[in-house]
Amino acid sequence: MSKFLKYFLAVLLGSMVSALLFVLGLFMFIGILAASSGGEVKVADNSLLVLDLNGPITERSSQDPLEQIIAELTGDVAPAGLNEVLASIKKAGEDERIKGIYMESGLTMAGYATLEEIRNALIEFRATGKFVYSFAPVYTQKAYYLASVADKVYLNPAGMLDFQGLSAVYSFYKGTLEKLGIEMQVFKHGEFKSAVEPYILEKMSDEARLQTEVYLGSIWNHTLEKVAAARGIDPQVLNQSASRAPVMMNDEDLLATGLIDGFRYKDEVLSELKVLTGTDEKDDLEALSIASYSKVYLPGKKKGLEKNKIAVIYAEGAIDNGSGGIQSDDLSRTIREARRDSSIQAIVLRINSPGGSGLGSEIIWREVKLARETKPVVVSMGDLAASGGYYIACAADSIIAHPNTLTGSIGVFGMLPNTQGLLNKIGVTTDRVTTNDFSDFPALDRPFSASEKALMQAYIERFYGIFLQRCADGRNTTVEAIDEVGEGRVWSGANALELKLVDKLGGINEALATAAGMAELEDYRVVELPEVLDPFQQIMQSLSEGASARLGKQILGEHYRTLQTIGEWQNAYPVQARLPFDLELN
Repeated sequence: MSKFLKYFLAVLLGSMVSALLFVLGLFMFIGILAASSGGEVKVADNSLLVLDLNGPITERSSQDPLEQIIAELTGDVAPAGLNEVLASIKKAGEDERIKGIYMESGLTMAGYATLEEIRNALIEFRATGKFVYSFAPVYTQKAYYLASVADKVYLNPAGMLDFQGLSAVYSFYKGTLEKLGIEMQVFKHGEFKSAVEPYILEKMSDEARLQTEVYLGSIWNHTLEKVAAARGIDPQVLNQSASRAPVMMNDEDLLATGLIDGFRYKDEVLSELKVLTGTDEKDDLEALSIASYSKVYLPGKKKGLEKNKIAVIYAEGAIDNGSGGIQSDDLSRTIREARRDSSIQAIVLRINSPGGSGLGSEIIWREVKLARETKPVVVSMGDLAASGGYYIACAADSIIAHPNTLTGSIGVFGMLPNTQGLLNKIGVTTDRVTTNDFSDFPALDRPFSASEKALMQAYIERFYGIFLQRCADGRNTTVEAIDEVGEGRVWSGANALELKLVDKLGGINEALATAAGMAELEDYRVVELPEVLDPFQQIMQSLSEGASARLGKQILGEHYRTLQTIGEWQNAYPVQARLPFDLELN
């Protein structure tokens, strides 16, 4: 009886705790909704715009209440939308009430091209005569690249600054698969198409190492050039400082490099900002976050009532590889609707994708091609627009990339597991009856026969030929010319410009200007597609698609991405146009 009572009380207590958490979450949700639907934010004179980017930066703000609630409960930082950040910086430059920007973004999580967008926006902001100050207890290398454009870069006296060059580390699963008794059967075209290597090798091939060295070198040289210009340091001297590992330097040596302007505690930085804004030392600074300032309309400015529109269509994530990312049917529908909308005069397709399904890429490519026949289509590349990401870009009128975008990777591969060894280990055998030679093709419980391998490789070769033709037609060149820079090789945006795979270097603003010029528009408003879901729809989508991912990240931490990569191949389309490896630059 006592044991029953103990279990009963435990269940009752657990239920009460769950109910309490649910009620708290509900109240937080209501509070967030109330705050998000509140009136226009008031901006005081001599205000600061606070740029807190200590977390992930996605292409656009999701406005997902559940995401914000989870961030509040876990203490994590909710993702910031690049579109919202850029719009707020531009608006702050025109707002006489905003005197400067204060950045606390030492642990930002974004690619170099994304940071390039924000960095360029900050340069334009400073050109208005306003100041940008940056402070952080710790600067990662990416965060420092962003901060280096500030008037003053301050570091906590006990802090650390990482600026020591680029590295790319790849994981290989061949040993794990062998222990499990799984053989990955690989088919590909492109000597540089190294996306399959983690499953069949234990280290990088010579081709994979060569292409990585080339694009890492290109991105690092660009980083040195930009930081050197911002800080007034010779690029060679800056590179020498990086080779000395500033993260381990003593205070005197770090100051001597010119990477920072001084060591400060936060209260000292705030006091300096009070002087710049004319704020009394005993008063608080007038400061607004990006989330708050994004709701502000400038006095005398139109509120987007222009008849003519340019649609910015977002394509972010892998193509048809599980939940989230780019779903080819959905993106195709969005492009088709924009093509048929007579009020939309031009389209900017914003791509941040490593590629994915070959079939999905072809489906999207078709809609981009049809849209181009109707109105100007300009591609703006983010951190990644490679393989399938380049496939869907090549049909556009013009392609614009950042110097540190990763693109190209024009190649195709197919990969299917043979699980016979695993089945044998656990005592499972299979048998079959077929009516034709390829009735059970592809079978995952046995190795491919020679004829099946030939069939699969022929399909890969045929699809690669289609890929080449799509690129040649879109870039107005020959298949042979594309093949020379193809073979699955990855290029930086700067490399791609030299190879004529892209037309111009720049970001989303350059893409909008190009699209407006092609459509002969002086006045227009930007509409972002697909339309953002309402809060209830956001929650339902998050619960159905993102809950397991969030839970996995919380439990597994840094190992989650590795297991996610392996898991994606279980349901992946067998022919892939995807970036080699799961790239993560420091």
